[in-house]
Amino acid sequence: MRTPPLGLFLFALLAGAAIGVGAYTFIYARGSSYLTDNPAACANCHIMTSYYDGWLKGSHKNAAVCNDCHTPDGIVSKYASKASNGFWHSFGFTTGRFHEPLQIKSHNQKITNAACKKCHETIVESLNFHSPSSPVSCIQCHASVGHL
Repeated sequence: MRTPPLGLFLFALLAGAAIGVGAYTFIYARGSSYLTDNPAACANCHIMTSYYDGWLKGSHKNAAVCNDCHTPDGIVSKYASKASNGFWHSFGFTTGRFHEPLQIKSHNQKITNAACKKCHETIVESLNFHSPSSPVSCIQCHASVGHL
């Protein structure tokens, strides 16, 4: 019987370890909860607890969940955004490289601002006194609306 080459054995060992560590991390971090629209999933990470608590006490609790404001429309865009944010959040929290208090990134601020305008279209339309090149930013004045 012929033994497999050492390179193939090492590749299989590393691939198995990567899959095992990935599966363990996914289960430990409750990864499947992030595939849902349940706002409690955001509080899986302790740094998000105050934001979740603020949402529970805020005016949007009965109108919107986290994904309504923090992910774009469309299933592909939504899960691409969730995957990107999830990776960078995990990276930041694992390495300790994140700003505290948390600050929304420019890309995500645009997504959230678009969500505000979508739900409050009639109000925003009448307030949109800026030129198209510098549209009104809802978040600029209403930063704590979703999270008291």
